[in-house]
Amino acid sequence: MKRLYNFGAGPAALPLPVLEEIQRDLVTHPELGASVLEISHRSKWFEGVLAAAEYNLRTLLDIPQEYSVMFLQGGASLQFAMVPMNFLSRGGPGADYLVTGAWSEKALAEAQKFGPARAAWNGKSSGYVRTPSPHEPDYSANAAYVHYTSNETIHGVEFFEPPSSGEAPLVCDASSDFLSRPIDIERHALVYAGAQKNAGPAGVTIVIVRGDILDRVPGGLPALLDYGLMARERSHYNTPPVFAVYVMGLVSRWLLESIGGLAKMEEINRRKAQIVYEALDAASGLYRTHAEKACRSRMNITFRLPDEETEKTFLAEAKSRDMIELKGHRSVGGIRVSIYNAVPLEAVEAMAKFLREFAAGRAAKA
Repeated sequence: MKRLYNFGAGPAALPLPVLEEIQRDLVTHPELGASVLEISHRSKWFEGVLAAAEYNLRTLLDIPQEYSVMFLQGGASLQFAMVPMNFLSRGGPGADYLVTGAWSEKALAEAQKFGPARAAWNGKSSGYVRTPSPHEPDYSANAAYVHYTSNETIHGVEFFEPPSSGEAPLVCDASSDFLSRPIDIERHALVYAGAQKNAGPAGVTIVIVRGDILDRVPGGLPALLDYGLMARERSHYNTPPVFAVYVMGLVSRWLLESIGGLAKMEEINRRKAQIVYEALDAASGLYRTHAEKACRSRMNITFRLPDEETEKTFLAEAKSRDMIELKGHRSVGGIRVSIYNAVPLEAVEAMAKFLREFAAGRAAKA
């Protein structure tokens, strides 16, 4: 069967060489005599898989040794609760959130269940079309931490540099642009990311946390929600998502060996986004991009057409050209073209061609 061009926002496209390796090894891995789905998380083989995945991440992101790398479960949504459970107390300093879209809005709402948390900046009134400029956030004098979402998948806005957080620890939800470009880990106290955009399949969440702030974790937390315990147990307190970690290890190896690292991946992603945005801007009378140009996501390109009927026609014609998963999030509608790492240049060029031809066809009928 032919593979379609998958522009899904997550779970998203995986690199074809990774899929082919999984296919070869799924029934019987040559080292194991069994499927990778059948092997104990306490086996020496999986110990090696876990170590390799961590090594690859440390190499790609230049993670200092004082940071722990954990492979947890529950997605970014569980991290919305774990961060305040571990670092926010009702009687202590509050947390500041930069609210730039639906996911940071959810993160703030979850934090407010555990202690004082507030929006230091909120873009909701303008429709979440941008990230704040450096002088705009109104930070607390003694914040427990500052939280931001580096890329908003629903609204298509992205931070290209970490925001300043003063003396407060900086926490980043990097789920949808994780491993798409270099990130300055040392600017952050904690970075977390669901894998299902750029790093692997759904089921594993990567958490990178600086050692000194683990001392702030209070006692009495449920074991699986305690960063300190999970760091000490090196993701082995309970059964980790073995298969998802295995695939993430393959993806990170692909980034290192086939792509050449995150600087090269960023260069490719910048070019892919440029191709699509140029096609959209050339027909701006038909396509209305959501985000302001300076904040446009390279991962999730969101736009609207004049009406819902035109959008339905667009989606149907795209499907006839083997392009799938383009419908915008149910909360906002429209079109969303997600061009994560594994979406090939060939697919992006096909999308740009379709955007131009669809616009030309509508103009001819006008």
